[in-house]
Amino acid sequence: MKILSLDSSTELCSVALWLDGEMLVREELAGQRHSELLLPMVQELLTEAGLDLKALDGIAFGEGPGSFTGLRIGCGVAQGLAFGADLPVAGVCTLLALAEASGASRAIACLDARMGEVYHGVYEKIEGEWCTLNAPGLSLPQQTPDVAGEHWTGCGNGFAAHGEILRSRYAGQLVEVMPDVLPHAAEIAVLGAAQFKRGFGMDAAEAAPLYIRNKVALKTSER
Repeated sequence: MKILSLDSSTELCSVALWLDGEMLVREELAGQRHSELLLPMVQELLTEAGLDLKALDGIAFGEGPGSFTGLRIGCGVAQGLAFGADLPVAGVCTLLALAEASGASRAIACLDARMGEVYHGVYEKIEGEWCTLNAPGLSLPQQTPDVAGEHWTGCGNGFAAHGEILRSRYAGQLVEVMPDVLPHAAEIAVLGAAQFKRGFGMDAAEAAPLYIRNKVALKTSER
């Protein structure tokens, strides 16, 4: 199976090509340059692999949560490429991608949502498959969901932005914290390939970002 994946949900812009388990990757800290970087990165990987889009089995993208602008760009690029090559697409949750990147079997994934909040999700891998224990949500760091048991890994830049609060929130339950992990196309390729194998690919027209939050900034009176 040959899967192209991309993610632009954070400041990291990444593209990966999954070739029956082998991986080619491009990544760059993009700031606000995702729209400039994604397509050249895609072309570089396809050229390196000696493939064109129509030789692929599908396109996966980081559906969110994350940066509003980044999510729109990522979804739009995935849709455009998929339409042109008549390929199915798969949206992969960025929080689940964090859990996959952690290498742990029990992950509390948190992304900095700005405005003093975090996006969060709780996942456990059972017999090689991720189970969602708490669906993606948005809250103040001190109000993230309770989790049962111990041996949890905290991952994502939510732990960089609100590490003290989150460590206190899950005191005695965390065995490791990985604050520098960001959603990446490599993990999205792995998770997207699994979705395609299970027949969960969708028409490009059905692809949509997972925003969770509808409000992107505080009003002056709220700051």
